[in-house]
Amino acid sequence: MTHLAVLHHTDDAATIAALQSAPWRSAAGLRVSVAPLTQARSVDADCVLVVGDETGTSTDDVGAMLDALAGRAPLIVAGTLVTDAVLAERAGVSPTVVTPPHEIRVRPADGVDPRRMEDLLITGRLVITDKVADDVDVLATANVGFTDYPALLFRPTTGIGALLLAMTPASWSDRETLRFVHHVTLAVTGASEPADVAVGMIGYGAIGHEHALAVTAVPGLRLAAVSDPNPARLEVARTVADDVLAFDDSDVLLAEAGVDLVVVSTPPNTHADWARRALSAGTHVVLEKPMALTAADCDEVMVLADASNRLAVVYQNRRFDPDYLVMRRLVAQGAVGELFHVESFVGGYGHPCNYWHSDADVSGGAIFDWGSHYIDQLLDLMPGEVAHVTAANHKRVWHDVTNSDHSRVTIHFDDGRQADFIHSDLAAAPKPKWWALGTHGAIRGDWRSERVVGRSAIGTLDEDVLALADSPAAMSLHAPDGSVTALAVPPAPPFAFHRELADHLLRGLPMSVDAAQSRRVVAVMEAAERSAAAGSAPVRLP
Repeated sequence: MTHLAVLHHTDDAATIAALQSAPWRSAAGLRVSVAPLTQARSVDADCVLVVGDETGTSTDDVGAMLDALAGRAPLIVAGTLVTDAVLAERAGVSPTVVTPPHEIRVRPADGVDPRRMEDLLITGRLVITDKVADDVDVLATANVGFTDYPALLFRPTTGIGALLLAMTPASWSDRETLRFVHHVTLAVTGASEPADVAVGMIGYGAIGHEHALAVTAVPGLRLAAVSDPNPARLEVARTVADDVLAFDDSDVLLAEAGVDLVVVSTPPNTHADWARRALSAGTHVVLEKPMALTAADCDEVMVLADASNRLAVVYQNRRFDPDYLVMRRLVAQGAVGELFHVESFVGGYGHPCNYWHSDADVSGGAIFDWGSHYIDQLLDLMPGEVAHVTAANHKRVWHDVTNSDHSRVTIHFDDGRQADFIHSDLAAAPKPKWWALGTHGAIRGDWRSERVVGRSAIGTLDEDVLALADSPAAMSLHAPDGSVTALAVPPAPPFAFHRELADHLLRGLPMSVDAAQSRRVVAVMEAAERSAAAGSAPVRLP
């Protein structure tokens, strides 16, 4: 395992704190330690990254640092510390100017595999060098004024390189930066990048296809095998990756495909069983939501994952909904003070779908079907112990399916806060998607009714009205004085869950979602169904 020692040499307390609290983890082939530069003489590492600036630095300081580290391991210096004359000469650069802070996109240099040195977008300053010694390897560049300048370089003859970026403290906690540092470390030490994670798909319906597209788009993941009893679905999978192994029996896939991870995209009442089979076969597992239909099944999966040292995680993709990311950011920033009441709603007036989603024995019921998304968001927004849950189900119109027509779940927290989730197929007048009250303001998210307009085959108007849930909500911030601020809702980051999955398995970085959180969602939904069956009586979590 490659050991990267991160040494800080700066008077900026925020940068030091960011480095110390960054989610560095022991990863596939990489271990990270963080310490002050004063401990350089005791460092025993395969690579050293010095994060610093020129503040309080003299030539004697740099000389002492180089003497302490010389010949022991490749050394990469990040930030404006490289403007020191001694260090610049050893690195083979001639710094001329440091740009003002701005958004910088760092790209692999020509000849560097972009899957092994991905783009990095950060806010910071670039140390521009107008000369680079002939024996210096340029690994990455950044563009300023339509000119590409070196952003990362390494000089094998001296074992010294430079990351010519002075980044903000926040950048050092960003997973894109940590991913980039991982690539840098392996590049300068000559260590091999970890092999791509071979991914197998158990079940290949619409959501399976979504996973397959994400897997093929994310560096570090490789679609290796799919299983589905429907031959037509296997043919669709081959359009995504023509060399994918195809099986009509998922047990055979687990036994013969040699995959590292499987994505389970089967109906909910089979999730726990397939998770147990996959973990017993030695693979990591991603489960579609809900994790299972009972908290007890979730517990069994988590115990087995822990015992086998494998990842079990749920695809809580709506953690990355654009409107939810806006909501989460505002709450974290304290924009409305202390959040004490949140309501979320999804639905409209119309017949439920006729697939297994509306079969309560398979899906767990309407609370499980939509609550797996929205209750997860509510619990992420409002961490804390749940005192009890109350709920109600209505069956009034759609008697050909077994899911309830209208459901309401109220989560009561120990400290008195409350969160409500409503799903309805009887809502002729829909509620806002979000209604969040804080001690100093409120956040509202209004559903948008969007239309896709085009031409039919004969040239007439062809208009498709999207379901409310297919568009991000329009978000607004409400102040106590009655003023309302419309909020921008940026696009969702592409393939965010799968990027985190690759970062976790290949680099040891934490994921936003873990199995315990998804188990908690199931426990709330299970309690809600019991409450509804008992006339809305309070029920504690199983």
